Amino acid sequence: MPEGTLPDIQSTEEAIRLLNIMKESRSKFFLAVGYHKPHIPFRYPKEFLKLYPLENVTLAPDPYVPKGLPSVAYNPWMDIRRREDVAALNISFPYGPVPEDFQRMIRQSYFATISYLDTLVGKLLNGLDDAGLSHNTIVGFTADHGWSLGEHGEWAKYSNFDIATRVPLMFYVPGVTTPAPFPGEKLFPFMNPLAQSSNPVFQGQPKEMVELVSLFATLAELAGLEVPPACPHPSFQVSLCSEGKSLVRYFPSLRGPQENGSNKGGDFDPPVAFSQYPRPGDTPEWNSDLPVLDDIRVMGYSIRSPDYRCTLWFGFDPGNFTVNLKDVHGGELYFAATDPNQDHNMYKSWRLSSLAQPLCKILEC
Repeated sequence: MPEGTLPDIQSTEEAIRLLNIMKESRSKFFLAVGYHKPHIPFRYPKEFLKLYPLENVTLAPDPYVPKGLPSVAYNPWMDIRRREDVAALNISFPYGPVPEDFQRMIRQSYFATISYLDTLVGKLLNGLDDAGLSHNTIVGFTADHGWSLGEHGEWAKYSNFDIATRVPLMFYVPGVTTPAPFPGEKLFPFMNPLAQSSNPVFQGQPKEMVELVSLFATLAELAGLEVPPACPHPSFQVSLCSEGKSLVRYFPSLRGPQENGSNKGGDFDPPVAFSQYPRPGDTPEWNSDLPVLDDIRVMGYSIRSPDYRCTLWFGFDPGNFTVNLKDVHGGELYFAATDPNQDHNMYKSWRLSSLAQPLCKILEC
């Protein structure tokens, strides 16, 4: 696509313009910049394709449906199938594989779209530098979901696998996560991937589990605001509350030097993360990925710890938003150490053992 027509470019330019207004007004501000890519359809400046020659693009390491996967857990990627180019391939429903040459084209475009987005984020951060706001602005970066690119024979999202639920969560806090820049110093110099000869080096990838429900409370504490209280049940009448807890006390890298050592994590819950996804029935159907509320009959609840992921699929009543814990439509259990890609469902093997019961019991609470 020609650059001038792409909305994410315009969003970046508008965000930089607003930063310069903040510089002049010296006002406190909160700026949320939402990018559409790498969401489908993949539209990006074509020069980013040269970063990923098609002959170098690899396929997913686990392109097959896991053995023992309950049919209710599979997403048939209908939004991809409805595209004209994919429909022309006449792929069998629901498990028919995408031809390998077409898989490489999809993955190539996804990777190119990611690099395009990286470039826009780089320009935005560089704009923060240029506006002289790097020394007193907190920056958070995250996403709303992951994306399957052939893993488990799936495409898109719509599942409880790590590949669909895991997202980045990064914070920059001036003077805390890194020393505050000196006046005129570039903390975020722009690095154009189209002009770079070497790959970037990533440092520090914590393994702890976090949840996006903690984002609001964390930003509030980092900004010196009152952290909202925990939400009661029900919480419809509460004006301000949060289901998440601030991560500041849990991660030393988010605390100032004077705070480190004063609190070893407080009353933070054990490091686990929850997700859920609905289904209209036990077998893949045309509306399995995006069922409307009245069609939901099964709800998949999933818990991810550093060591395992357990998912249970319960009968669901859309009339009163309740699940029947005695009506189990399927189960999944994967161990991170031996099966990091979640390719071997051990639920039936472990279901009656003393190990599986405590792992999955919390999903029945």
